Amino acid sequence: MPKRYLNKILNARVYDVARETPLDEAPTLSERLGNRVLIKREDLQPVHSFKLRGAYNKMIQLSPADRKRGVIAASAGNHAQGVALAANRLGIKATIVMPRTTPEIKIDATAKWGAKIVLHGDDYQEALGRAMELVEKKRLTFVHPYDDPDVIAGQGTVGMEILRQITGDVHAIFIPVGGGGLLSGVAAYVKTVRPEIKIIGVEPADAASLTRSIERKRRVNLDQVGIFADGVAVRQVGKETFRLARKLVDEMVLASVDEICAAVKDLFDDTRAIAEPAGALATAGLKIYAAKKRLKGKTLVAINSGANVNFDRLRHISERAELGEQREALFAVTIPERVGSFRRFCRILGKRSVTEFNYRYSDKAEAQIFLGVRIGDQKEKNTLLATLRRNGYPVTDLTDNDTAKLHIRHMVGGRPPDIEDERIYRFEFPERPGALMNFLDHMGARWNISLFHYRNHGSAFGRVLCGIQVPAADMKAFDAFLETLGYNHWHETTNPVYRTFLN
Repeated sequence: MPKRYLNKILNARVYDVARETPLDEAPTLSERLGNRVLIKREDLQPVHSFKLRGAYNKMIQLSPADRKRGVIAASAGNHAQGVALAANRLGIKATIVMPRTTPEIKIDATAKWGAKIVLHGDDYQEALGRAMELVEKKRLTFVHPYDDPDVIAGQGTVGMEILRQITGDVHAIFIPVGGGGLLSGVAAYVKTVRPEIKIIGVEPADAASLTRSIERKRRVNLDQVGIFADGVAVRQVGKETFRLARKLVDEMVLASVDEICAAVKDLFDDTRAIAEPAGALATAGLKIYAAKKRLKGKTLVAINSGANVNFDRLRHISERAELGEQREALFAVTIPERVGSFRRFCRILGKRSVTEFNYRYSDKAEAQIFLGVRIGDQKEKNTLLATLRRNGYPVTDLTDNDTAKLHIRHMVGGRPPDIEDERIYRFEFPERPGALMNFLDHMGARWNISLFHYRNHGSAFGRVLCGIQVPAADMKAFDAFLETLGYNHWHETTNPVYRTFLN
């Protein structure tokens, strides 16, 4: 099977539009990990992503009749740009269906190549449905983002270049996984030519469609996927890519949002590239795998798959990078409300660098502090926790608490003196005009909003923390409201960070 793909990859027509990207050393990361780390720079492609390889290889092989009718694709970004560029070079009319939540930077980048943009739905699945309707109606050729042998072969040229560029032994190649096109294409080539090299797929922990599919030995369709690494936010891997991955992939690694953010910073420090979250995913997996396996002196390759990131997302990425690298810890600490207590507390902290210190008067007996501290590693955090507790301070570790990191750290304040039946929920709102009014219209005037905090991270969804006063007798009706609303949501009333700072 891989040999069939070997021939397709060797004959792939990608270099009319793609360039052979460099394999750069990552000296700082290499020194820190004790291994030689190399970064494959697909962020340097004309569309700042590897996706144009597969799109062009598919479209160059279309018949004259298919070219005349035109092509269509569904995408929220990188694949769209690849198809648009390929169509421009080949003189083919292209229609790209993009979710209405697609960031404007990606819409504009796609439109500049002359493609017709159709905005439809809130996510990829809805955009895909509309694209398939247009396929039938206008007899257009659908260019799949990953589940097509010609697309897979085009992406496989990345693996061909890596083996041509590298010298000596290679322990493993780390590849980001969305639908699986890049993973299966690179794996098909590498396992045919250098089968001793390990192929490691990397997914976000909240979008682990291939990992779950391999575990269950069948393709799994996830009910929900995280959207932070939007370039790999796929609910179900492709049929052909899953078939290849089951046979060729050695291991899968899952990375958290914080670990991905830390990898974005690592790539910037070593290459000055500003990777999108999906682009840094393989580097995050490399770091996790090297630590878990205690690797030393090995050559490890990670593919930076893209750099199409909204500038305003960098604020969020920078904020979370220190947590992902375990260089910052967050705590909720209770101290006595009396003269001199702050001085004593800070003396116990010693010369540690405090990154955040939020406090507001609560009552005459106790004060609640939201504390951020720079740390060297997990051991130092545990030592600090033990020190605080030994000195009589009640303390809660918030370092892995998403509500604390996304919302509470920015809104620590006093508690209302008299608030009844308050229930706290986190929501993800589609980032488009009218989303908030849709929420309010569904709710009507039945329940009072007692707390509302919103942060935009430059992604397709805004994150909202909301307090709503709902008497127990109304819970059935309120649950029905949440169901009809249709927004992703999480009940947070029992979250200890809420009880500590807001309740």
